[in-house]
Amino acid sequence: MPQFRYAHASGKDWREVAEKCVARIAGATGNLGFLYATDRVADHMSDILALCRKATGVVHWVGTVGLGVCATGKEYFDEPAAAVMVGDFEPDSFKVFSGISSDEDIKRVELRCGGAQAAFALVHADPTTSNVAELIVRLADKVESGFLVGGLTSSRQQNLHIADRVMEGGLSGVAFADSVTIATRLTQGCSPIGPKHTVTGSQRNILVTLDGRPALEVFLEDIGETLGEEIERIGGLVFAGLPIKGSDTGDYLVRNLVGIDPANKLVAIGEILPPNATVMFCRRDADTAQEDMTRMLDSIRQGLYSPPRGAVYYSCLGRGPSLFGPNSEELKMIGTALRDVPLVGFFCNGEISHNRLYGYTGVLTLFL
Repeated sequence: MPQFRYAHASGKDWREVAEKCVARIAGATGNLGFLYATDRVADHMSDILALCRKATGVVHWVGTVGLGVCATGKEYFDEPAAAVMVGDFEPDSFKVFSGISSDEDIKRVELRCGGAQAAFALVHADPTTSNVAELIVRLADKVESGFLVGGLTSSRQQNLHIADRVMEGGLSGVAFADSVTIATRLTQGCSPIGPKHTVTGSQRNILVTLDGRPALEVFLEDIGETLGEEIERIGGLVFAGLPIKGSDTGDYLVRNLVGIDPANKLVAIGEILPPNATVMFCRRDADTAQEDMTRMLDSIRQGLYSPPRGAVYYSCLGRGPSLFGPNSEELKMIGTALRDVPLVGFFCNGEISHNRLYGYTGVLTLFL
């Protein structure tokens, strides 16, 4: 099977961006398109979609808006830009869906391809949707593998996403039959700096005691003397990690530290934790992010039995230039490891992998 056709471009306005992209994918053979655009051109998403559809003849499209977009070896931030890819799939092997904003919508949606239950789905979501994390869990139950990938729209304007048309609100995406072979991996942007601790006392999102000791004492031991002396500067550097039960790869969810109370020795995090939950503290920096990206790319490459035809990548807004540097280094790492596979994606307000909503991660999915 041939590789997917793709294009990416920046320009002075939406029209120049769209015309550059369609010039490179015009006449592409395929039946499903992926379109990601920066929020600088969000007001014209419908126009860009119409031009892509006309240039390719492809009817079905999915995508969304991001503060930044990803392409093979290249990322675009804070400028008019788009990344477009056209994939060629077997008939009845995919189904575009939308309109999921509640539990009732989950019950009604039919994720079936060619009469059979879908095996896997790619999802875009409006971050303002109520209970979005719970909806992701419920939607994952609708696919045979229980596995989703995707991300939450990031935008300073409208949180637009595409499912054959441009829309706002809820979740949308495309479900695939088991005949569509994929490989997917997740890379963390953080690394643990201490052992796992049991929450022995908590009040909603406030950690009172860990392992039977005051939470702040445990926290300061883990982060070490140097950071402990400048505790007011640890925001954006140290986080709480919540290990995922049953994970055979050591996955964990990263949540922000939202407050410290030295007088009462409390630590507040961006998640409600019950007693007996497990938590550890993590550090985020360029070295740990690059190391884990290398590990992830080695893992996905070693598992391939055929060259990938195309890829989608969803990366946290906290990664990209702020973590890997200003010269598209994150995307260049992927391009080098996978020999410049056609790739599109965007920088998210939260990343979806399996049935969970992550932060500070990168989620790579290959179509084989």
